[in-house]
Amino acid sequence: MQDQMADKPTLMVGTVPIYGDLILAPMDGITDLPFRGLCRRLGSAMSVTEFINALDVLEHHPRYPKRHAFEPYHRPLSLQLLGDQPEQILQAALQLVPQVQPDIIDINLGCQSKNVVSRGAGAALLKTPETIAAIFRLMRENFSQPITAKIRLGWDEDSLNYLEVAQAIEENGCAMLAVHGRTRNQAFRGQARWEPIRELKQGLTIPVIGNGDVRTVADIERIKSITGCDAVMIGRAAVGNPWIFSRVDRHDVPPQTVHTTILAHLQAMLQFYGERGVIGFRKFLKAYLAHDNIPREALLSLLNSQDPSFIIRWIDDYYDHRA
Repeated sequence: MQDQMADKPTLMVGTVPIYGDLILAPMDGITDLPFRGLCRRLGSAMSVTEFINALDVLEHHPRYPKRHAFEPYHRPLSLQLLGDQPEQILQAALQLVPQVQPDIIDINLGCQSKNVVSRGAGAALLKTPETIAAIFRLMRENFSQPITAKIRLGWDEDSLNYLEVAQAIEENGCAMLAVHGRTRNQAFRGQARWEPIRELKQGLTIPVIGNGDVRTVADIERIKSITGCDAVMIGRAAVGNPWIFSRVDRHDVPPQTVHTTILAHLQAMLQFYGERGVIGFRKFLKAYLAHDNIPREALLSLLNSQDPSFIIRWIDDYYDHRA
């Protein structure tokens, strides 16, 4: 993390200063407390929670509190909410915001999951800019925290309405906009388009965050150059390379650093989730080792294990032999 006392903020989200131009993107099932903490320490300029389903809050579902759990050093903390109706999102926020006390409140307008869009939430809201405007108007009237959003370019190629959506949310009090350069129907297929992000940056007065297909340090500089965005949001590429927030490409990370990070991340997962943290860690472990030529059977044996001691011994032996 940067020295926030000495440096001028890179950007302001409302009244919240952000020090740094790289941000970990919120990802369902990925950006939990352990991973957010790891990326924050490595240079992510702020922390955004996994989306919190407004229905879970209103129905007091036991799963949602862990999704917004955080440590003090994670701040600035953005609490991301997901819902399909303005009043529903507001009522969930009225319960949750006093508990969590986030610095920023983010509205999920970009999730492409079928389970989410089938109920009209996430990227499905892009179909109805008037509903989005109502959400922001209601949230702005009820909370002092800056309200932000993450969007896609539109529902599909026939409805690239990102300019209309962005105008609606800025006019109704949005303090920052993150933009993934794909439509909902693209999901993560094809190539992200950065030119629309440039359009938005030129047309809005609020900070614009670029997102999509940023995998390397060179990509960071390229998207900033092409779009003029205020900061860059990195998602899937960070799972196997959290060091990208320190502007280090994966092939430049020393094996010993990977070794110690794997063990520290596993311990953080076990501390946060208990025994089931091993299962949740599998996706991260697979990503950490994706760059190594490990025989398939050996890798499957490692990834299928639920024994933390076995995993630690395996990792220690593997990196000791590489030293």
